[in-house]
Amino acid sequence: MTAAGSLTGELANWASALRVEDVPDRVVALAKSQIVSQLAAIRAGAAHPLGAKLVRAFGSPLQADPARAACVLAGLGSWLNLDDTAYAGHLSNSTVAVPLAFVRAGRMDGAALLGAVVAANECAARITAAATLGPFRGQTAAHTSLAGAVAGRLHCTGAPASEWREALGLALTMPPWTLMHGFLGGEARVLSAFAPVRMAMDACDAAAVGVTSAPDILEHPQGFLARFATVPLPEAVTAGLGRRWHTETLSFKVRPGGPGIDSAVDCALEIRRLAARQPVGVPGSPEASGTAGPENIEEVVVETSYYTMHAARLAEAHDQQSLTPASVLPLSVPYAVATALIEGDLTVADFAAPATEDARRWQLAKRVRMVEDPLMTRDLLHSEAPFGEALRQAGDRGAQWLDGFAGPRAARLLGRPGEPVPDFRHATKHTGARVTVRWADGRSLCARRDIPIGAAGPDTRARHRALVEEKFRAVGGGAEVARACAELESAGPEQVSDLLTAALTAE
Repeated sequence: MTAAGSLTGELANWASALRVEDVPDRVVALAKSQIVSQLAAIRAGAAHPLGAKLVRAFGSPLQADPARAACVLAGLGSWLNLDDTAYAGHLSNSTVAVPLAFVRAGRMDGAALLGAVVAANECAARITAAATLGPFRGQTAAHTSLAGAVAGRLHCTGAPASEWREALGLALTMPPWTLMHGFLGGEARVLSAFAPVRMAMDACDAAAVGVTSAPDILEHPQGFLARFATVPLPEAVTAGLGRRWHTETLSFKVRPGGPGIDSAVDCALEIRRLAARQPVGVPGSPEASGTAGPENIEEVVVETSYYTMHAARLAEAHDQQSLTPASVLPLSVPYAVATALIEGDLTVADFAAPATEDARRWQLAKRVRMVEDPLMTRDLLHSEAPFGEALRQAGDRGAQWLDGFAGPRAARLLGRPGEPVPDFRHATKHTGARVTVRWADGRSLCARRDIPIGAAGPDTRARHRALVEEKFRAVGGGAEVARACAELESAGPEQVSDLLTAALTAE
């Protein structure tokens, strides 16, 4: 196989030549919202004590060296689960963070930034999709950041396709293999995007001076997909280039939290609003009696998909109440739902002391019971994200993988997966939840959400700009900065530099 005929070669040829004017307006609009959303995630990460440790260790996200700044930006924006996801992967930690650093350092314009973000999205999502039916997903799939960082940097620097091919090959030759115990058992998760982005920067430096890689590193029988995918999908790497825009599958996180937590929190907040209109004893209810408190809630039932149950079980193994590692809390459905019911919101501050030492939250969290809803599992399996499209591309092989991941019932729920979609204009991410709160006096309230606020679906396609601007303001970002991002394609180099500096500077 020639280098140009390999998967990395074909992807590199297309992505290196991509310019923002080649991208449909609807996709560019999503990329602009993605930048605002990830700037918010970076600000949030920097404001947390663990983010402060990262900065002390590795320097400011605004430091002069763009490669090192990119790593810090990636780390700050990742670990609170405020980063944006897509089919497939947690993209923005690399696909936004790296272009931000190199565009600012290179004094490039807004069109260059948008082009780099979309090109990086498409490369990272496609390589991640090819390995989605494997042992890693979400933030544990470090190879997403490897691919996104290489593409984001090299698009900004105008590197030729041959350099892209070698850098991608070098980066994917020795990819990180995440250990879940360490990922959740301490604070190492803050490095989950930092480390692969740093590896990608080294791969780019090596490729620039002529270090070569195996051209068929993705598809070779002893290559990346053979090791990182139980059911490899090499066809996903190049399927529909210029037609199937993975950027259209973006889901924007409006609050911190892992898979399915967002919909459960949406429901909890809706119940709290409903309860405020009747004296049922929810903490903070204006009509509630003076003795209202968490003890008035007898039980909270969260019905959700297998995927959310799976992530929650991983978090539960590291639950130490107020001593629970900060890396675990964004995956804890009981803690998130209890916090939402008590505080009326879920913010970055809820994942650090003194909030994490609040005994009321942990007392209520003990009364949160999770139950799998098979129909929600079925809906998740049939939506494009997080892995429904991979199941369609895999066909019968996908059902076999699903049986191993979630058991035979999930494979039966999937049924016939159908054909891969021609494009992602109507992509959805069904990570639903139904929350029921029961009080000691016998009254109860229930709320359901199938697609969480901000996740891929018709509501997000209609108002993603407003959602991300609100997210940015909620973490202290200036409204004028968020609004300016809506006109990025016409912003000059000085405007972009000033905009990014303002966006990343604490007020």
